[in-house]
This record gives sequence, structure tokens and C-alpha cells, in this order.
Amino acid sequence: MGEPTFVIAVTALVGLSVVVAAVLRAWHGWLALKRQELESRRARTPVEIEGGAAEGAARIEIADLKERIRKLEAIASGVDL
Repeated sequence: MGEPTFVIAVTALVGLSVVVAAVLRAWHGWLALKRQELESRRARTPVEIEGGAAEGAARIEIADLKERIRKLEAIASGVDL
């Protein structure tokens, strides 16, 4: 066991194993963090409609579309606005 090359090889292998274990643990922690972020985002995000508009903006958009429909119906029926 006194051979210096053997000692260096074993030490390098142990060091590499420690580094790989630390990186693997960090990777699992990062994945857990991202999973938690996605779950919290799903829980607090209000219902959205097309284009990613939030609920308040969606109401404004729907009101705008209703107004456009009224104008188009008035044009179709021949009523001047």
C-alpha cells in the first residue's frame, strides 16, 4: 500500500466521487426548486384567456369585443352610429 501511484489514484477517485455526489445533490435540489416554482405559479395564477391576458384585462377585452359586435350588427342592419 506504500506505492505512491496507487495512493494518488485512490485519492483522485475518492475526490472525484465526492465532487460527483455533490453535483448530483445540487442537481436534485435545483429540480425540486423548479418543481416548487411551477406548483406555486399554478396555484396563484388566475384563469387566463387567449393571449395570456389576466382576468381584469380579459374583462376589458370581452367588453371591447361586445362593442365591436354591436357596431357590426348596427352596420349590418343599416343603422347609422
